[in-house]
Amino acid sequence: MNENPKHLILVTGATGYIGGRLVPLLLAAGHQVRCLVRDSNRLFGRSWYNSVEIVEGDVFRPDSLAAAMQEVDAAYYLVHSLGGGADFHQQDITAATNFGEAARAAGVKRIIYLGGLAEASPELSEHLRSRQQSGDSLRLSGVPVTEFRAGVIVGSGSISFEMIRYLTERVPVMICPRWVYTRTQPIGIREVLAYLSQSIEVPDSTGLIIEIGGSQVITYGEMMKIYADVRGLKRWLVPVPLLTPRLSSLWVNLVTPIPSVIARPLIEGLRNENIVRDPTARRLFPEINPVSYRTSVERALAMLDAGKIETTWNDALSTSQGDAVPVILTNQEGMIREHRQMRVAASAAEVYGIFSGLGGRRGWFYMDWAWRIRGWMDRMIGGVGMRRGRRDPDQLRVGDALDFWRVEMIEPNQMLRLRAEMKVPGKAWLQFHVVPREDHMALLSQTAFFAPKGLMGWCYWYVLYPFHALIFSGMIREISHRAENNHTILKETR
Repeated sequence: MNENPKHLILVTGATGYIGGRLVPLLLAAGHQVRCLVRDSNRLFGRSWYNSVEIVEGDVFRPDSLAAAMQEVDAAYYLVHSLGGGADFHQQDITAATNFGEAARAAGVKRIIYLGGLAEASPELSEHLRSRQQSGDSLRLSGVPVTEFRAGVIVGSGSISFEMIRYLTERVPVMICPRWVYTRTQPIGIREVLAYLSQSIEVPDSTGLIIEIGGSQVITYGEMMKIYADVRGLKRWLVPVPLLTPRLSSLWVNLVTPIPSVIARPLIEGLRNENIVRDPTARRLFPEINPVSYRTSVERALAMLDAGKIETTWNDALSTSQGDAVPVILTNQEGMIREHRQMRVAASAAEVYGIFSGLGGRRGWFYMDWAWRIRGWMDRMIGGVGMRRGRRDPDQLRVGDALDFWRVEMIEPNQMLRLRAEMKVPGKAWLQFHVVPREDHMALLSQTAFFAPKGLMGWCYWYVLYPFHALIFSGMIREISHRAENNHTILKETR
């Protein structure tokens, strides 16, 4: 950490897409950074984990915010409740009000907020209205607010880009509702981060609403065509004016990794034009030169191809089960526990390397077709399904989405615990644990935990138990087999 920091900066939303990329930029600029998170384990594994101060707190619990605000010069507010249920609008306002009042009480000099770009009107979608009213709530605290308003953010892992990417990749002939022809001004993630990080050094930006966008105004349909052209794909758009946001969100739910509970408010917001009408950004930040949508797409695809995805849209979301606090699992009444053990002729590190590579393109090692059917069934009822994959093919960190699981706890070379985010009548976890033995082998444990909810939960478990038993027993055997094969190959090459 810099011995003479310029400012003490508080960052909320550090587990999310924008915040997770902003923190290292602030550190590189010499600032001291404090992160406000609900669970500090969610930041473990980030490259900057040991360079920041971490304070646990929750914007929905005002009493938990005071400690995070102490001696803070500026605070980034990058929190929103999209996917938090039907009342996400009120949640956004409540959270912003709590944060603003805590900042005022602590003497924070300014708040920097990223909101939604759209012209205020009675037709504004609930999602965009919520984003703008959150800015209003922050301003009501009396703390000066710099509010950046952006439309579609284009970058590897961003929710807007991922929706367009999956739709274009998977659907040759796209049935297009009216929102596909709405004009927007997409902006690259690099430019968004540049505006946010540099605003600290631009005092004239204090107290302003600043609209930011890329270098061109295009429709969503044109965005899909440009993406297809960059990828060398042929795609056709067929206009269908009667396709409602609800039907569109169900279609997005089926074709992309984005569940309908998130897709619907996003799609409803696409009927509003997102165009920069105020030139303030160019005046205050003349060194930032927004690029074209094509350039942003090419950048994002280059990062995807290189496997360098630092954060993704689903890092901060638990879309079916809610953002639950990690649970310490015990053999308590009401918790079903299914445990298996196997000795493995390999080191503990080698075994860990195998089970920590589960999911994504590698699949689940045994009866992978059954896992995919389960994912498809989950998507049919509005769940996350299997299409989220994994952020990185080899590395995991706490908070990562892993198909329809969430990484809840990691102990390197020892343990991995996953929390289920598919729709189930209860709560479920899958845990792998490996310890070395004195006979130069390793003991691998695999445990499924299920906390059923009501009679339906118990019925669900026992009806599917024979199927689960088959899959889980096959999985632990395959993990063992792969670890032993890798161990043998490594010995032979020495």
